[in-house]
Amino acid sequence: MQNKTSNAKLIEGPIGKTLTNMTIAMTLGMVGMVAFNLVDTFFVGKLGTDQLAALSFTFPVVLVVSSVALGLGIGASAVISRAIGEGDQHRVQRLTTDSLLLSFIIVFGFVMIGQFTIEPLFKALGATPIIIPYIKTYMRIWYLGMPFVVIPMVGNNAIRATGDAKTPSIIMLIAVCVNTVLDPLLIFGIGPFPELGIKGAAIATIISRFTTFSVALWVLTKREKMISYKIPKISEIIDSWKQVLYIGVPIAGARMIIPITIGIITRMVSVYGVEAVAGFGVASRIEFFSLAVIHSLASVFGPFLGQNLGAKKYDRVSTAINISHRFTIIWEIAIWILLLLLKNPIARIFNEDPQVISTIALYLTIVPISYALQGIFILSTTALNVMHKPLQAASLTIFQMIVLYLPLALLGSHLFGLKGIFAAVALSYIVSGIISRIVLLKYLKNEIKL
Repeated sequence: MQNKTSNAKLIEGPIGKTLTNMTIAMTLGMVGMVAFNLVDTFFVGKLGTDQLAALSFTFPVVLVVSSVALGLGIGASAVISRAIGEGDQHRVQRLTTDSLLLSFIIVFGFVMIGQFTIEPLFKALGATPIIIPYIKTYMRIWYLGMPFVVIPMVGNNAIRATGDAKTPSIIMLIAVCVNTVLDPLLIFGIGPFPELGIKGAAIATIISRFTTFSVALWVLTKREKMISYKIPKISEIIDSWKQVLYIGVPIAGARMIIPITIGIITRMVSVYGVEAVAGFGVASRIEFFSLAVIHSLASVFGPFLGQNLGAKKYDRVSTAINISHRFTIIWEIAIWILLLLLKNPIARIFNEDPQVISTIALYLTIVPISYALQGIFILSTTALNVMHKPLQAASLTIFQMIVLYLPLALLGSHLFGLKGIFAAVALSYIVSGIISRIVLLKYLKNEIKL
């Protein structure tokens, strides 16, 4: 017999207002997490161009791990939100508990592999002998703290599945506050703290992530009561893992293609010098900041669709998709204009090297025109995952990165240099954004017919 749950908060009420309130709450946390990376970039940039380049080289690897965590988190959120919409509390607890257990097992394997592959991996990415020691110092500590990065990401997605966007945002803001305070203290040795340089940035990151780990577990255990302490049958755990991995594996695989592609692009950019790598790394972080509101919307969009699909309220699903896509276009056009006007002042915030500044400014001149359609792409793939079409969503990401971005970047680099690489980013975003909406509407129509 099912235990009924009252957590289905998203199947009633005005759609636009619900999504807006949740997105605003989520944006605070998302901007905080983007600020988390920008704070690291800002303070490490003060150490010098070599240290900033080292941090830029770590970005693709950090993204790979984040992709795995995000895949597990989105997979968990998709199945948990549907279970909430269906009113099955036992299944909600089982899926949440088993998702966290699965993330712990996976992250343990990553820690072991990561520690033994730092030097060969980053040499393959194009890091020079001068930069490798900085990378090793940073990543050895970062890998040890990986459980505090991955498990809270899965936990926060489980909390969002209930329709609560505010608590995950507060959790993320706590992390960024801790990191912002500790970064200058540990990097530069202010007051009684030792001067640790880039090692201090890694330690600050791990301490701040531990706070999110602790708070997320407390919320899931004590407040939401989504953790089960009953010893289940192995078959129940396996069943939960199958449901999460059915969605999570394609997402993680597709998401891992993104940092792998960025790693290859970073290798291509390294031909133009260490300053170009540093500038590209900063620009990539600015891009994530520019899309933060859309990522926030996508984070709450998934649970909203999941609960309403579980409750078979398809009219609310269609309306939510149309409202979200229209908002994305308007918002990202405004961001494009803002970045175009302020590209040079923004670039100077992070580094004073003229070549680094010119690289950042070049990127912000070319790429942001495509952010509106990249936002459509993000929302469309999120919706496909919740509709249990993870392979279709993954195929779209593969198409964007492998079929469009890489070949166009190779061609662009050959013909136009760094400018050609950046133009390839914009073109791949535009084409894939259009196609993703067409694919989403096709599968939504099929879902409604069932």
